[in-house]
Amino acid sequence: MARYVLPSAPRLRPMGLRTRLTAAFVAVALLAALLASGISYVLVRRAVLQRVQDTEISDARQTVARYVPATAPPGVGEIVRQQLRVALNNGDRQAWVTDVPDPVAGVSPARNLRGLAGRALGVPVSQDFLEQAVRITVFQRVRSHGHAYLLIGMWPGPPDGATWLDPRPLVIVAVSLRHEEQELASLTRALLIADGLAVLMALVMALAATRGVLRPVRVLGRAARALGDGDLSARVGERGRDELTDLARTFNRTADQLERMVGELRAKDAASRRFVADVSHELRTPLTSMVAMAEVLAEDGGEAARLVAVETRRLGALVGHLIEISRFDAGAAALVLDDVVVADAVAATLDARGWTDEAAVDGPPDLVVRLDPRRLDVIVANLVGNALRHGGTPVRVTFVPERDGVELTVADTGPGIPQDLLPLIFNRFVKAEAARSRSDGSGLGLSIALENARLHGGSLAVANAPDGGAVFTLWLPSADEEDEK
Repeated sequence: MARYVLPSAPRLRPMGLRTRLTAAFVAVALLAALLASGISYVLVRRAVLQRVQDTEISDARQTVARYVPATAPPGVGEIVRQQLRVALNNGDRQAWVTDVPDPVAGVSPARNLRGLAGRALGVPVSQDFLEQAVRITVFQRVRSHGHAYLLIGMWPGPPDGATWLDPRPLVIVAVSLRHEEQELASLTRALLIADGLAVLMALVMALAATRGVLRPVRVLGRAARALGDGDLSARVGERGRDELTDLARTFNRTADQLERMVGELRAKDAASRRFVADVSHELRTPLTSMVAMAEVLAEDGGEAARLVAVETRRLGALVGHLIEISRFDAGAAALVLDDVVVADAVAATLDARGWTDEAAVDGPPDLVVRLDPRRLDVIVANLVGNALRHGGTPVRVTFVPERDGVELTVADTGPGIPQDLLPLIFNRFVKAEAARSRSDGSGLGLSIALENARLHGGSLAVANAPDGGAVFTLWLPSADEEDEK
C-alpha cells in the first residue's frame, strides 16, 4: 500500500489556495499595521501640536504681562512695543506689534491691518483672525510656502482699576512649526518602516502557517491523482483530530471500497474472458467438422442445406474472431515479422476473397515494410469487407510510404457512418444495422483490425469523406530486425 508524503519544496501557484490564504493574511496584517500607525500618528501629532500651542500661548502671555506695565505714563507706548518685539522675536518665532485704537462708533480697530501683518510676518493673516484678536486671545495654524505656522493674536488691556493710554498695542506672533514637521516626518518614516517589517513578518508567518495547514491537502491531492491514474493502493496518513484528518480517513475508506470493487470487477472480467476463450476453443474442433459436413451437404442438398452451410460458416467465423479477441485480452498475441511488399500483400488479400474486381488498388509497387503479413491480411480483409458490405462500390484501397512505415486508406462511396456511431465503431459487437441478428458481420472485425494495428505500434482511424462514404486510415510502422516478438 503506497503512502504519499509531501514534496520538499512546493511551489506557489499564482491563484493557488496557499497564495490566496497568504495574500489574505498579509492584507489583514497590513490593514492592522496601517490602522495602528494611522491612529498613533494622529495621536502623536495632536499631542505635539497641542504642546507647542500651549507653550507658545503661555510664553506670549507671560512676555506681554512682563513688558506691558499696569499703568502707562505718556510716551512709553513705543518703548513697550519695541520691548515686546525684541522679547517675542526669537529663533522660529516672529512678532508684529502695532498700535490699535479702541473701537469708536462700531468701527473695528483691526481694519486695514491684514496686509501689514502679512507682510511683516511673511505669513498670511486673515481679517477674521485680526477681528478676533482685538477681542480675545486667539490662535490658528496656517501653511505658507510649504511649511506650517502657529499664529497667536492678543490685544492686552490694562489690569482692573489701571489706566492705559490709547492706542493699545496689538500683538501678532507667528511661530514656525518646521521643527515639529521634521519630528512628524521622522515619525512617519519610522511607522512606515515598522509597517514594512510587520508585513514582512506577516508574510513569513503566513507562508509557514499555510504550508502546515495545506500540507495534508497537497498529500491528499497527490494520492487522488495517483488513484485516478490507476494506483488503487494509494492512501494517505491519518494523524491528528481535525477536519483534514476526517477528510483523509474518508479518502482512505473510499479508496479501500474502490480497490475492492475494481478487484471484483477485474476478477469477473477475467473469468468472463476465460470462459469465452475456453468455450471458443472447445467449439472450434466440432465446428470445423460441422463446416466440412455442411459444405458437402450443400453441394447435394437443397436450399435448407445451403442455408445450414452459410450459417455454420458464420458461426465458425464468429468463433475464430472470439478466439482472436481472447488472445488479445490475454496478452498472448505476438507478431511474426517479415519484409512485406505491400502491393503484393494487398493484391493477395483481395484475390483470396474474390474482391479483385470490386476494389481498386493504388500505390507504389515496390514499397517494402517489415511487419506481420498475416495480421496485415486480417486488417485489409476486415476493412475492405466492411466497405463492400456496408458502403458502396467501387472501394478504393490506397497506400503510400509515411513516417517510416505505410499509410493505407480504404474508402467507399456509400452513405458513410452515422455521426453518433463514429466514436463507437471500433467497439466490440457494434453494428450499423438495426437488425443485428441478420447482418453478415460478427461485429468484431473492426475491433480485431484495431487490435492488430496497435500490436504493430500503429493506428487505425475512421472519418466520413466530404463527398460521401467512409474512409478508414491505417498506419503501420516498419519494424526493425530486433523488434520481432
